[in-house]
Amino acid sequence: MRVLGIDPGLTRCGLGVVDGRAGRASMVAVGVVRTPSDGDPGERLIFLERELDGWLDRFTPEVVAVERVFADSNVTSVMTTAHATAIALLTAGKRGIPVVFHTPTEVKAAVTGTGRADKAQVTTMVTRILKLTEAPRPADAADALALAICHLWRGAATARLDALAKAGAR
Repeated sequence: MRVLGIDPGLTRCGLGVVDGRAGRASMVAVGVVRTPSDGDPGERLIFLERELDGWLDRFTPEVVAVERVFADSNVTSVMTTAHATAIALLTAGKRGIPVVFHTPTEVKAAVTGTGRADKAQVTTMVTRILKLTEAPRPADAADALALAICHLWRGAATARLDALAKAGAR
């Protein structure tokens, strides 16, 4: 299975493509889309859409895994993250690619064994899991890879259990 992980953000949007299955994963590509924080919001969203379109065309993922927006007291940050998430949904939706959401706690637990891991621990484990010679930078890139790994290891298993449950209900 090929998964595109997206750590949504309007200033920095992490992207990571991983191939694999539960217990195995290999990195295909990693990067960060950056837009200037003082730029026109509409232009920034258009740029992000173009970049995501390019990644979807180039890497043809079977699924897109996106970090679920965490609502905190910084409304501006939440809104720009939500805007970037909407662009991810739009670009994948236009191609019929399913989009799944994973919480930050779920992602941390999948790659480190604990939902309370810090960014450094996540980056270290992503580097080990993918057998990379150096850690992906910045943290947004490592987080995108962690999202893809999380979906490979947890999301795919959950989807199989759901399918089995539906088949048994028939």
